[in-house]
Amino acid sequence: MISKIIKRSFDFVFAIIISIIAIPVIFVAMVIIKIASPEDPVLFKQTRIGYKCKPFTIYKLRTMTNEKDSNGNLLSDEQRLKKWGKVIRKVSVDELSQILNIFTGQMSWIGPRPLLPREMLVMTEDEQRERQSVIPGITGWEAVNENKSDSRREMAEFDLYYVRNWSIRLDIKIFFLTVKKILGADRSDDAHRAPKLDDKEFRTVKIVEENQDE
Repeated sequence: MISKIIKRSFDFVFAIIISIIAIPVIFVAMVIIKIASPEDPVLFKQTRIGYKCKPFTIYKLRTMTNEKDSNGNLLSDEQRLKKWGKVIRKVSVDELSQILNIFTGQMSWIGPRPLLPREMLVMTEDEQRERQSVIPGITGWEAVNENKSDSRREMAEFDLYYVRNWSIRLDIKIFFLTVKKILGADRSDDAHRAPKLDDKEFRTVKIVEENQDE
């Protein structure tokens, strides 16, 4: 219980500190996005699965255009990800807007990556409950080891390891590994950071939904 209080206190205080530092950086990034792609919104919103399997809305700075083909279908991610988006992703500026989710208690600085509903299906129902028994994070054990996983299932294994072995000491280790990656602009490419979903990975399970109040 004390460790969880320390973790939440760190989240809130560090979010305030980073907000003060990050506001100019976020503003510059927003201007770049708007100039490069004026027809689309600056912020990207998406529903993810959060604590105790409850859905919530995540906020990121947009790094791709919304370009469509002649049939009105979105082009591939590779086609919509321009140079300006690659730079914003490389230095992880797009993640800074998730500070809003930290202030509301929906996210932590460190924890399992908040998943899309479909991504949950690489786990059994028990694994889903276990993984979502902690608040999702902007960075985490999977994030600092993303170059070691080639599938969504392997990514889930890193997050399950984090949940099963969580400690303040592990969070401190992840924090400094994350700082190292950011300072070195060492963010992995999409092939490792977000490998394509393979239907063979899907379990014959449903997405767990839990609506109990805290």
